Amino acid sequence: MRSYVTFHTMTRPPWLYVYAVALAACATSTPPQARTALPAPQASLPDARATVSRAQPLPEHPRPDFERERWVNLNGVWDFALDPANEGEAHEWFRGGAAFDRSIMVPFSWAAPLSGVEGQADYAWYRKRITIPGAWEGQRVFFVIGASDWRTTVWLDGQKLGVHEGGYTPFEFELTQFGAGEHVLVIHVDDAPRAFKLEGKQGYGQARGIWQTPYLEARGPVPVQRIAFYPEPAHERVRLQVRLQEATREPCQVTLTCGELHTLTSVPVGAKEASLVLDVPNPRLWTLEDPHLYTCEVTSAPEGRTADVVKTYFGMRTISVVDLPTQGHPYVALNGKPVYLQMVLDQAYHPTGFYTFPSDDFIREDVERTRRLGLNTMRVHVKVPLPRKLYWADKLGVLIMADVPNAWGDPDDAMFRDHATAMRGMMERDFNHPAIFAWVLFNETWGLLHKDGVQKVYRPATQARVAEVFAQAKALDPTRLIEDNSANLRDHVVTDLNTWHEYLAGPRWQRHIAEVVEQTHPGSPWNFVAGKTQGHQPLLNSEFGNVWGYEGNTGDCDWSWDYHMGLNAFRRHPKVAGWLYTEHHDVINEWNGYYRFDRTPKETGLEELMPGMSLRDLHRPIYIVVGETLSEQRKPGETVQVPLWASFYESEARHGKQLHLRTQLHGWDALARHRVWSESTRPLTFVPWQFGPLPALQVRMPDERAVAVFTVALEDAAGVVLARNFTTFVVPADGKASLRDRDLTVSTVPVGSAKDAKFSQGHHVVLGDKKFAGIGTGSVTYAIPLPKGGAMANAAVFLAEVSTRPPLGKDRGTNTEALGSYMRGAGAHDPSLNKNAYPMTDRYVDAGAVNVWINGDFQGRFDLPDDPADHRGILSWHFQPGEKRLWDAGTYGYRLEVPLTAKALASGKAAGTFEVRLEVADQRPTGLAVYGASFGRYPLDPSIVMQRTTQVAK
Repeated sequence: MRSYVTFHTMTRPPWLYVYAVALAACATSTPPQARTALPAPQASLPDARATVSRAQPLPEHPRPDFERERWVNLNGVWDFALDPANEGEAHEWFRGGAAFDRSIMVPFSWAAPLSGVEGQADYAWYRKRITIPGAWEGQRVFFVIGASDWRTTVWLDGQKLGVHEGGYTPFEFELTQFGAGEHVLVIHVDDAPRAFKLEGKQGYGQARGIWQTPYLEARGPVPVQRIAFYPEPAHERVRLQVRLQEATREPCQVTLTCGELHTLTSVPVGAKEASLVLDVPNPRLWTLEDPHLYTCEVTSAPEGRTADVVKTYFGMRTISVVDLPTQGHPYVALNGKPVYLQMVLDQAYHPTGFYTFPSDDFIREDVERTRRLGLNTMRVHVKVPLPRKLYWADKLGVLIMADVPNAWGDPDDAMFRDHATAMRGMMERDFNHPAIFAWVLFNETWGLLHKDGVQKVYRPATQARVAEVFAQAKALDPTRLIEDNSANLRDHVVTDLNTWHEYLAGPRWQRHIAEVVEQTHPGSPWNFVAGKTQGHQPLLNSEFGNVWGYEGNTGDCDWSWDYHMGLNAFRRHPKVAGWLYTEHHDVINEWNGYYRFDRTPKETGLEELMPGMSLRDLHRPIYIVVGETLSEQRKPGETVQVPLWASFYESEARHGKQLHLRTQLHGWDALARHRVWSESTRPLTFVPWQFGPLPALQVRMPDERAVAVFTVALEDAAGVVLARNFTTFVVPADGKASLRDRDLTVSTVPVGSAKDAKFSQGHHVVLGDKKFAGIGTGSVTYAIPLPKGGAMANAAVFLAEVSTRPPLGKDRGTNTEALGSYMRGAGAHDPSLNKNAYPMTDRYVDAGAVNVWINGDFQGRFDLPDDPADHRGILSWHFQPGEKRLWDAGTYGYRLEVPLTAKALASGKAAGTFEVRLEVADQRPTGLAVYGASFGRYPLDPSIVMQRTTQVAK
């Protein structure tokens, strides 16, 4: 049983939290799960010792933007050997057969489960018999590796081809001289720790050895090495720079063909570069709504000889900075139009493949998931994106911020050399992807700080080197925006984007963003190193969320409530040209993703609070902020002014100018019954690029204890909803229920007043008396007095809000802060271990049941669907006491209604008390949570309701 599952319940499949297993591949010498037995070593080379499936993974061409027709994918089973002692060439591994004692599935890192190895040695060997097709006669043949970490040495038939250093970009060796037929490839990879080596967050899953597709490729006699498109839509043309493999020894013609469009030029002897211009009449622009790609062929053909043909594509689009209409704030622009960037941090990990995904479908779906959320940008974080991920972003219309990975040592010459290798390699490889709008050279000053005693400092000399790297990047790519450092320490040096990071509790966002906006203007020193100031760069948040906004981080908890508050705050400040949420999916140490690590979604509960609403509504171009905060406490019957704020990123009234605001106040009363208290409709005139207050709305609160949701929908004349949002109100009614039903009498007790409680793994009360939590099996008993006048009633029910309460890692009281560096793979790999954690609702339910006894009489067994935590736990969020700690935030239960048997009713009347025992007796320790009127979803304490009918109307 995996470690996480022992804390949670078996209803969550062990593979879902495979990052608990991935911990072993990152931080220990022996993975915790059983290994597949290996057959005895064999000396004969042709016999593969396959301990993994033979089905070829990732058969697609790895680079649709640079593809030749004749190629052979070498993914699949290779002979493999770990070399812990690094015996190296002296041992003649590339000659011997017996040394290769296992097999590996390429292209998965030897540390990743999908490799079939999950090894932890720093050195390893690969071997594969390959065939160079006879049909390639007359072509030049190359062996290409998409990426291998870190120092890779290659031999063919025992002859050393060369060495490559670097972990993220492609490299190649020519095999033409070896001729057609069978050959033996042997590869040695040295991935030993080096302080200067770019590693990003490899603690989240290491990319050891080959981790991108290796392949053979046939090329013409004068191969094309690089293609760079420079679209100029305003001039209805695209410029093209072509670099050849080497300087020509004979006249050569380079041709660009895009459907019926065609242009060519001659390359003189001794040159290796060519410039072409292709006219593109009435160009179809690449946009987020219509990500059109022009597919092309580029050929290089010496006179009278075979051409080298490369299939590629480009998008007709430009990236620039323009001022937001009506506001004058600088924004990133696509084709000259400002884009409100709604971004997500994409750690880009897979539970069992780490850096490498198991299929192209999975890669495509990651991009599609972003679009389904209504987001428009992914920041691929401190790793060079897979080319096919960029391809799908190009095809589907999602912008990309591309990070250069970071080192963890000092910023010495070796680090800057490794950084230059990765930066130049990624910028050359990925230049033609229209989705990429910005390169991020460093992140949060990682790898740029010198140790100075116990302090770490960003020295002026290092800042100067970063400025040099920025200039080099600009020279490599003048068409995109470049950021020197995604700033967490307010330390930009020179940058096209004025970005900042912050992680906060939800209530703090409005104040913080207002302070950022006030300090942002040309000439301001805020967010820059000493001696540097802002220019007219777009102001962007490039990381936000609540994961690091609480002491010791949040662990796995409902992020949606704080997220909602954060977006309301961002939309009030159009000077902020966009934001970036951390993160797309969970990883082994951060569980605040929109999706789980296996990419199953989490539930926010928005649909139940406002029908039709989803996360997409928080990302619409037309947005209305409702209220000052997401929850307020108000008096019964009070009339409340609800402010509205418009944030309209629309340039024209596509839905007509005359719109309607439709409002509703609904919620739950003291008996957890759903009520609709008021509804209204009023006109609204649409104004393009409108940012600012709208006329406030007056809303009368319920006359009774309630949790109320005030929803606002903006609709066009046809009833199409353009915006949805809401705020909530807590109406305590002086702590007592005001019942309109004259035939009901109610008696309640606080959840902290249990007469008796015994659970196998302990029990506790949250925040004094707000929620009872019993862990394991056992029972809790409440003594509820007979309601006044209840002796005259002819029926009664027991009402309570309850859920399961499975055991969590934090129940053991472990100090998560002492567990080591998150980024390097240490830390709390149990999502529920952190003191702030309470796992958010998802598809993996913790179902159980509760037996109810009243005055010793069995009333029945009732199913409890889950132990949920999300937006629906309004009271659990509203009554959080501070901004540093979370106590079961967002948790809530289900309305439990238990009609009393005649025997229980009679005994209660006779004794004047109802002893209600809630029992969890299953062997599976699902536990039990009971919620009070100030926690959970309903303003309901455990209650006996006496009545004339047999059921309380829901």
